[in-house]
Amino acid sequence: MLERAARADDPEARPWLLAASAAGFALIALLIGADAASDWSAGSGRGHLLVEIAVMALALAGTGTLWSQLLSLRSRARLLSRDLGEARADADRWRGEAQQLLRGLGAAIDRQFERWELSPAEREVALLLLKGLSHKEVAGLRETSERTVRQQALALYRKAGLSGRAELAAFFLEDLMLPER
Repeated sequence: MLERAARADDPEARPWLLAASAAGFALIALLIGADAASDWSAGSGRGHLLVEIAVMALALAGTGTLWSQLLSLRSRARLLSRDLGEARADADRWRGEAQQLLRGLGAAIDRQFERWELSPAEREVALLLLKGLSHKEVAGLRETSERTVRQQALALYRKAGLSGRAELAAFFLEDLMLPER
């Protein structure tokens, strides 16, 4: 903790620095006040007492300023923590909605594949092509030749009445894209 308090640029160390500095100023004010009281009872000159009282007032002002900054930091930290909690809740809600929509999209794609009467291999190739994989990448994943993947892709395009990968993607994505207003 002490090594952390020595680094003023560390946001987590800043409250420690403020508290330690405020405590230091308060101690200085207390010691100067005790010295001024001692000097007063010893009959010291007015000028000397005024200087000590002025320095004590500055130390107290520094203490107040630092404590004010510390309280402001704590307040901002609470607000940021609340905002972070809200952002996490929003992200969780969005993630849940997105997963639900993706499940619905997956089911719609499966239904369309059934209408096109695609074989299981053609379905797998179609999904991988929709994800943007190349024929070579699909062949690698499926542990088959690139030629086999090309033939399965041609078969699925023929069954679907599509000219190629671009039309396959457009078939499923066109309705998802909202027109610009």
